[in-house]
Amino acid sequence: MNLDVVILAAGQGTRMRSRLPKVLQPLAGRPLLAHVMDMAAGLTAARLHVVYGHGGDQVPARFPDRQVSWVEQPEQLGTGHAVEQAMPGIADDASVLVLYGDVPLVRPETADSLIEAATRGVALLTVRMDDPTGYGRIVRDRDGRVTSIVEQKDADEDERSIDEVNTGLMAAPADRLRDWLSRLDDANAQGEFYLTDIVALAVADGVPVEAVQAGDAEEVMGVNDKVQLAEAEAAVRRRRVEELMRQGATVADPGRIDVRGQVTCGQDVFLDVGVVLEGEVRLDDRAHVGPYCVVRDSHVGEDAVIHPHSVVEGAGVGAACSVGPFARLRPGAQLETGAKVGNFVEVKNSRLGEGSKANHLSYVGDTTVGRDTNIGAGTITCNYDGANKHRTVIGDRVFIGSGVELVAPVEVEEGATIGAGSTISKRAPAETLTVARSRQVSIRGWKRPTKKKT
Repeated sequence: MNLDVVILAAGQGTRMRSRLPKVLQPLAGRPLLAHVMDMAAGLTAARLHVVYGHGGDQVPARFPDRQVSWVEQPEQLGTGHAVEQAMPGIADDASVLVLYGDVPLVRPETADSLIEAATRGVALLTVRMDDPTGYGRIVRDRDGRVTSIVEQKDADEDERSIDEVNTGLMAAPADRLRDWLSRLDDANAQGEFYLTDIVALAVADGVPVEAVQAGDAEEVMGVNDKVQLAEAEAAVRRRRVEELMRQGATVADPGRIDVRGQVTCGQDVFLDVGVVLEGEVRLDDRAHVGPYCVVRDSHVGEDAVIHPHSVVEGAGVGAACSVGPFARLRPGAQLETGAKVGNFVEVKNSRLGEGSKANHLSYVGDTTVGRDTNIGAGTITCNYDGANKHRTVIGDRVFIGSGVELVAPVEVEEGATIGAGSTISKRAPAETLTVARSRQVSIRGWKRPTKKKT
């Protein structure tokens, strides 16, 4: 049977106190809705339909490359009405799984269980809660069969004492679902068309209703305000840190690390406190990331060390490299094996060859550096003329003294030495000392300015 997944993402989310639609609120660096769509897209042969409303075109515009059928619900008349908007694009022989754009932590295996149960009728995902306040209660008969779902506002005292609640997720055959949706009414406290009312209709039609229980309440938690958003962030962090530790990472304190992307790591990786990992990150065997570092969309090689308070973004750090402390690798930075970038050094769109080093207070931008080259403290590659960027080329075994300015486009050839304090704007020949300083002058009798007495 074909699978169609309908994701309800039309809610206004007034409790978020934000102009950003609720389903676009960031969780682990990505919108809530992205987490749900990623999980759904991984289900076998699933076609995705997203019902949006609040925020209008902001929601589909945020995902321009997604293979999704976007369905607008201009007027929010309840969950049943929302699902009905997607049904014209779904064939009668399909199975329909309903998910929510603000319930981002559902695991694929849980969704698979719902889909399998739906082959026998209607499948509901339920969970038991110590405090079920606010949730629809699962009503069963004496034989334990599900007979209906009663929303909190419509429940009587006995029904409110039930601790098994509806999560909102369900699956059903499309032809049956289409019929039940057409028979819903809004005769309830909210004046809305409840999707949950199809349970009673299914029971009346003699269709089996099966409850599939979620492993824990955390998996099905809805995100309705910034407090719950923070709780979901903590849950994602726990999951991803556990994954890293299973891959072979040692994490100094699992409660003080943020994983906001897809991270893979080798054996004996070490992650210290305060580390933030974002985007696509790969950490090879024995990579060491020190306290309070940010690594984003980067590859850190074997035995490389990122020292404290460094930022590595869009960069490649080769094996046995050393970065920081307080260093910044910007997009396009590539450090080859054994290269070193020290404190308060910034590297952008540049390659440092094997064994080369820039240890102190330097800027290396749009530059190619050969192997075993030393870049002295305070060196600057002047790569921008106010309109265009230009490249600097530095050969192998070059020694650049402190306080040097290299005005691009310029080349420093293999084995050259640049004297400290030089401004180099022309080619520096190989195996030669090049010095470019103004003549030093000492003026006798010169008086330092003083403040006027008042």
